[in-house]
Amino acid sequence: MKLIRRISLFIILSCTMLGLGGYAALRAEQFFYPNRYQTREQTESLTKQTQSAEEPEEQVIEAAAEEIPVVTADTAYLVEEVDLTDGTIQEKEEAIPVKYIGLDRERLVEELASYDANPPLTELERGFETVELTSFSKDRVVICKYYKAEEEPQGYYLMVADHFIVVYREDKKTLYMNTDILLEDLDDALQAEIMQGKYMASEDEVYHFLESYSS
Repeated sequence: MKLIRRISLFIILSCTMLGLGGYAALRAEQFFYPNRYQTREQTESLTKQTQSAEEPEEQVIEAAAEEIPVVTADTAYLVEEVDLTDGTIQEKEEAIPVKYIGLDRERLVEELASYDANPPLTELERGFETVELTSFSKDRVVICKYYKAEEEPQGYYLMVADHFIVVYREDKKTLYMNTDILLEDLDDALQAEIMQGKYMASEDEVYHFLESYSS
């Protein structure tokens, strides 16, 4: 009986010592490696905190990007055509050119500068001078094109009215000038020409004739 008690006491003592040794080893490892035994909850909590700290920065970046307006397929595209000859302005809405979609203000200005430097032949034939951006937003873009058509040379006709020489414009209907030159004071060949309508190509030619035959 005593032997059994001694054996039991020995086993209990051994188990106790083993447990104490294991506990001491575990505590020592936790002391030297404190992050190795973080609980799952601690890890998840730390992850959420990190994500929460990063989210505001991402939102700020996205908000900043959205503040820059760009041309879209729904942007209204208005074109103002200014005639520099008479000062008239014609405004019309056109379909937005595909190559302008997605451009911000700065890039659109660059695109218009390229258009200004190399306008299409059809624009040159109309007397295209230049183009500029006058209004820009994501909802509405307005550009202004300036034209100055070349004036065609306009001729004149010397004709007769009540025995005096008169000057008409090229249409032979619009009176340009009356003169004090009598038809009968001119030589016969010139009289015949004027009676049929003598053409003068320019104002200078008209005034040269008047100076030559005025009394």
